[in-house]
Amino acid sequence: MQNAPETSLVGTEYEVEVGPVAHGGHCVARTEGGRVLFVRHALPGERVVARVTEGGEDSRFLRADAVTVLEASKDRVEAPCPYSGPGRCGGCDWQHAKPGAQRRLKGEVIAEQLQRLAGLTPEQAGWDGTVMPAPGDKLPAGEVPAWRTRVQYAVDPEGRAGLRKHRSHEVQPVDHCMIAAPGVTELGIEKQDWPQMATVEAIAATGSHDRQVVLTPRTGGRLPLVELDRPVSVLRVEERDGSVHRVHGRAFVRERADDRTYRVGMGGFWQVHPGAADLLVKAVMQGLLPRKGDMALDLYCGVGLFAGALADRVGDKGAVLGIESGKRAVEDARHNLQDFDRVRIEQGKVESVLPRTGITEVDIVVLDPPRAGAGKQTVRHLASLGARRIAYVACDPAALARDLAYFHESGYRPRTLRAFDLFPMTSHVECVAILEPAEKGR
Repeated sequence: MQNAPETSLVGTEYEVEVGPVAHGGHCVARTEGGRVLFVRHALPGERVVARVTEGGEDSRFLRADAVTVLEASKDRVEAPCPYSGPGRCGGCDWQHAKPGAQRRLKGEVIAEQLQRLAGLTPEQAGWDGTVMPAPGDKLPAGEVPAWRTRVQYAVDPEGRAGLRKHRSHEVQPVDHCMIAAPGVTELGIEKQDWPQMATVEAIAATGSHDRQVVLTPRTGGRLPLVELDRPVSVLRVEERDGSVHRVHGRAFVRERADDRTYRVGMGGFWQVHPGAADLLVKAVMQGLLPRKGDMALDLYCGVGLFAGALADRVGDKGAVLGIESGKRAVEDARHNLQDFDRVRIEQGKVESVLPRTGITEVDIVVLDPPRAGAGKQTVRHLASLGARRIAYVACDPAALARDLAYFHESGYRPRTLRAFDLFPMTSHVECVAILEPAEKGR
């Protein structure tokens, strides 16, 4: 006998008092009956009418949008972007909050994740509780930092470029994304029609004038003739295997950080905020304090950003091993660091390659894992190498907190933690934790 289908509550409205911020760009509220709502477009302390967007009678929690604000927070502002708000673009989470309030909310999320997943207070994590703005991002009220140097536009069935609605494949056409960097806006992606395309990614390098467009056709779609407002190279994502191929122009863009130029090929990973690469290198190097002759690891090394900075500082008698799973990124890293004799880049998953290297001890480590984190196996292996300091760069506070708990089990504790608002208007935040053996005094 089949179970009766769950009764959907989508569209149901509740008047609620908004509680604390939660990880993911929403706040927590409860209905009078005790049902948990994750409410977007709200702020802690507000009284709102929340309309359910996901969930039913049997759901553990419901997702909702604040559609009417009955009592507003002093931190609320009119969203500068006309595409922000319930049912519209899902690219930003906090357009309705003052910049300082956005950073406070992100700090509260970090603190909550550290406590819940790692059992750490901010003081125990070596963190002062603040989230620092990125260079150049402190703007007058009502102005939005144009920071996003890589924007992936979705394309609707009519060929119009836009951004996806929250937790949806539906496209919100836009004529301008306010957080897109000037180099992206100058390309004029939103002014063009993109028939037969699924997505159009625009990349505007900050280390050069290189501009790139990465096209993903719909099934069986043919590439359009690309005529944009600036010179641009064009790449295509293959339907068959997701590989990226050059159509015309350069296959890479050139980026700058720490007084070095880095080649980033075929739409590969680079920090999205124009100030991020330099800021993170500085934070990592200040935390690690590399010495001449050190043996260093750079895990999940991408195109070699931290490996290059380490190689500069450990000198001819030091050595750096980078590990990266992406084939194209490894090729770029080897190209970018070819002038360093004592740098080696290995391709493969960190958890597979690191044990095969035969390395039994290192002096310093940088790891910048993907959003899921490094995981218990990799953390345990790293801890066994006896590094005097480990720098952990994290784009997700939950993954960071989980891995800090694993490090604690393996004898390492955070010495310092710093948080940076490298994704203004969104719920994302970047952290740099510096770890050391627990027996060392602070």
